[in-house]
Amino acid sequence: MVLHSISLPPGEFGGPEIEQFFTNRLDPDAHPYFATIAHLQVSAHLLIRRNGECVQFVPFDRRAWHAGRSRWFDGERERSELNDFSIGIELEGDEISPYRDAQYCALARVTRELLAHYPKLVQERITSHAKIAPMRKTDPGPAFDWAYFRRCLGKK
Repeated sequence: MVLHSISLPPGEFGGPEIEQFFTNRLDPDAHPYFATIAHLQVSAHLLIRRNGECVQFVPFDRRAWHAGRSRWFDGERERSELNDFSIGIELEGDEISPYRDAQYCALARVTRELLAHYPKLVQERITSHAKIAPMRKTDPGPAFDWAYFRRCLGKK
């Protein structure tokens, strides 16, 4: 499972642009930044909004295009092309704004369900986009509190 962050336009939260982006409907003229990304065809399995609302774009057992060029060492071997076997969860946010409790709670709830459903997914296989593409990506960034997420994950 790969955790990401996204805000569109960068640093702004709450609009429809993320959904438009993941469904290839982002208007490149609506914001100067959008012209640089509107041609991309990317997706995630799930978006967790600032209020904890979950929006699913791709079924968890299908491929989503969230990882890009990526590598992961699974303890036995290095693997690439993580889109082929990973679940991508986007948190509405950026790398400097604190994530909200509602997001951590929703992420923990979803993660517990995924851990129960997918036996090969264990907590040690939950990582960040930054760790699978370290020279290219930095999300979800230092604003994401991994220790707090793990505590939330332990609560029922």
